[in-house]
Amino acid sequence: MAGKVMLSGTLTCAAHEVDHVLALMPEHIRLSRAEPGCLQFELWQDEVRPTEFHVTEVFRDARAFEAHQDRTHASDWGRVTHHMQRDFRKTDA
Repeated sequence: MAGKVMLSGTLTCAAHEVDHVLALMPEHIRLSRAEPGCLQFELWQDEVRPTEFHVTEVFRDARAFEAHQDRTHASDWGRVTHHMQRDFRKTDA
């Protein structure tokens, strides 16, 4: 059986994109947490650098993580943030 998949890191947007990212965050968080196999999903704006958003995700297995990635890419969140800089680390446990 495959182990958990964990992802953590930072998404950085341009200053003029912050409000749009903030507007989409609640729905993205809600949908992500409701996905089968999602064990943890945290997304928050950096208090010092408001153009940075931190994420911590834990999924039950690779299949659940891949399903999350597919849903995210097809969502409003994915369409708005696809070009933004990401510094993510993915680990399998």
